[in-house]
Amino acid sequence: MQPTHDHPAVDRWFREKTFDSSLLTRSELAASKRSSGLSVTVCLPTLNEEPTIGTICSIIREELLEESGIVDQLLVVDSGSSDDSIRVARSTGATVHRAAEILPHRGNHPGKGEALWKSLAVAEGDIVVWLDSDVTNFNACFVTNLLNPFFIDEDIQMTKGFYRRRIEGVPEPVASGGRVTELVVRPLLHLLYPQLAGLIQPLSGEYAGRRDALLQLPFFTGYAVEIGLLIDFVETFSLDRLGQVDLGMRAHRNRDTYELGRMSHEIMHAFFTKLERNGKVAFRDALPEELVQYIPGADGPAPLPSGRPLIVRPPMRDILAN
Repeated sequence: MQPTHDHPAVDRWFREKTFDSSLLTRSELAASKRSSGLSVTVCLPTLNEEPTIGTICSIIREELLEESGIVDQLLVVDSGSSDDSIRVARSTGATVHRAAEILPHRGNHPGKGEALWKSLAVAEGDIVVWLDSDVTNFNACFVTNLLNPFFIDEDIQMTKGFYRRRIEGVPEPVASGGRVTELVVRPLLHLLYPQLAGLIQPLSGEYAGRRDALLQLPFFTGYAVEIGLLIDFVETFSLDRLGQVDLGMRAHRNRDTYELGRMSHEIMHAFFTKLERNGKVAFRDALPEELVQYIPGADGPAPLPSGRPLIVRPPMRDILAN
């Protein structure tokens, strides 16, 4: 095969560390997990996911915790839901924490990354699996497929999911990433972090890691958490410790263009901040945290400013050691 990237190592990694969905049967995975002595925590960060969180938690508890013993701990970390997400999750038997109540002396910041970071303080498993909680077609293979590579490749420290996506108005699922991935993140990876150019869906919310490794990584508190973890993971442990695995088909709610614009702004801010901190670029002025979008209205387009500080949480290992 001819190289498709400027770095042939990316092609080698893609061939060797991209796993399909037929690695181990569920019984084989359960047996491998028992013989390894490793424990598994599944955690769902949640914010107003009442319609879906109950089904996801029930499937995990019934099929993976009670029936097969593949999962040892089921956590939900809530970022401040105003709906009934917490009650619904608790009714399934999941252990639910409010993010603001974990390490309260460290304060609390809005965002998914904050929930993921704080989950490491209460996760007990040797392997931590994180899942988005807005998936409408969830099945247990989302968890088992992410776990399989850990039990067939001893080098693996983190796995990232990829999938076909069901898009409103499109008759067949597509295998590409979302709009933010294809229009923003993939071009930036090719330009600035080419070692990550082989990731099919770098912003996937389904991924898993050995807790000891995750404890060593800083976390962005908001939308940039996934890309920040990828960059820091590879710089800390090397690309060969990362795998990506097929999760099949995934359906979830689609976000509007304005929300995707806000996500893109925060992710790009994180990209350039990391470049500057690593000494690769220097900006004369501080990067703006505010984004102004123009929203149609009865009197014409009106400016809508938004933005939040780009906050980086330190490695949880340092917090737990004090």
